[in-house]
Amino acid sequence: MRAQPRPGGTLRRRRLPSSALSTASVSSLMTVVPENQTGQMLPQQLGMMGMEALETATGYWEDALAAYRADVTGGAAVPSREEAEFCQQLQRLLDAACRLQAECEQMFLFYESALYRSSSATPVPTAPSSRGRARNAFSDCSVDSFHSAEGEVADLSDFDELAELSDAASQLPLYQSALELYETDGIPFRTLRTARVGCGSDVEFLARLHCVRLGYQCLLLEPAARAWLVDAGRQLLHDLLLRADRHPKDIVAAYDALVEYLSQPDVWPTVKLELQARNVKCFTFYDIVLDYIILDAFDDLESPPSTVVAVMQNRWLTSSFKESALNTAIWSVMKAKRQSLKFANGFKSHFYTLAEHMIPVLAWGLLGPDKQFGAVCHHLKDQVSGYVQDIFNSDCVRYTTVEELTEDLLRLTKARYETVSQRLQEDE
Repeated sequence: MRAQPRPGGTLRRRRLPSSALSTASVSSLMTVVPENQTGQMLPQQLGMMGMEALETATGYWEDALAAYRADVTGGAAVPSREEAEFCQQLQRLLDAACRLQAECEQMFLFYESALYRSSSATPVPTAPSSRGRARNAFSDCSVDSFHSAEGEVADLSDFDELAELSDAASQLPLYQSALELYETDGIPFRTLRTARVGCGSDVEFLARLHCVRLGYQCLLLEPAARAWLVDAGRQLLHDLLLRADRHPKDIVAAYDALVEYLSQPDVWPTVKLELQARNVKCFTFYDIVLDYIILDAFDDLESPPSTVVAVMQNRWLTSSFKESALNTAIWSVMKAKRQSLKFANGFKSHFYTLAEHMIPVLAWGLLGPDKQFGAVCHHLKDQVSGYVQDIFNSDCVRYTTVEELTEDLLRLTKARYETVSQRLQEDE
């Protein structure tokens, strides 16, 4: 039967002997490190191999804890004190392993690490052609254990489909390398958005996703482009609140606080833990901003609770009452989410503060009876959806090299920003 992607997992063809590694920073690039002239492995390679071994060991310890808990709780008896203490000890071991993994990432995977300041480290090639290079071209992803791929058997038709895509991508080296990566290691994902972005198959979506991640990664390494993105985001929120007849002071302050928090390198291990809990696999602009924040928000607003729909469609209720009821429903959800936060001052806390100002406005525009403001919000949503489709379209961006793809991503982003900005500032 056809091998299907697991929800929020990694689409793979077969089980491989080793797993991919992860980084914790949007601005970090994986480095391909050759052996030295004597044929001996360099510290970078040995460090990465150690991280793979630690990841494997952690997986076994997790399995051991799950198996022991199943044995202890299998009967009706309450676990003894010794059994409970053993579970706690094993859990502490797992927590220590997670902290050790974060420290290893700082040492062996971060581009800013002292280990990569020597001349022995070679940058990632922009258009890798071999499978070995493709395998290392984007290791910014935290991948599930390859043990989870057991039992997935590929159909020969899967390889036929891959061959057809490969033929079509012969003139697109970057896309070709992504297909090779998919064939060998698989490409991690949180949500398959194949139809939404206009791709013909899941394989095509994942290969293009890999390229898009590289493009945004390169884009955010440019200070001028990064500063422009920050300013553009702030301006759009400011104009949206003004168009909704609300003062933008609070939302701008919340936005700046989130940007300042994310600009601190030492917070990224915590950010990674928070996002991994929401099944975010990679830490790029697409995965965090577009997929997790924006597209998920639009998905939620497309399927609101039935109680909210009932209130919005009730002709006997005033607009002010409807808006108040909608805001109350949203704030109650945000309050419940805050109460379950593991880190009181982490990424989610900063994001929820921003969302408390942004989500009610968008929800009112997309669900409420205000037709003029609703048209503005629907235009914003359509522009974002069109932008996401464009970055997955080879007619709009060049899947040839990382540099050319990065240029096209910035060009498309600025064009869509200008369109949305003009609409927000139009006189009613």
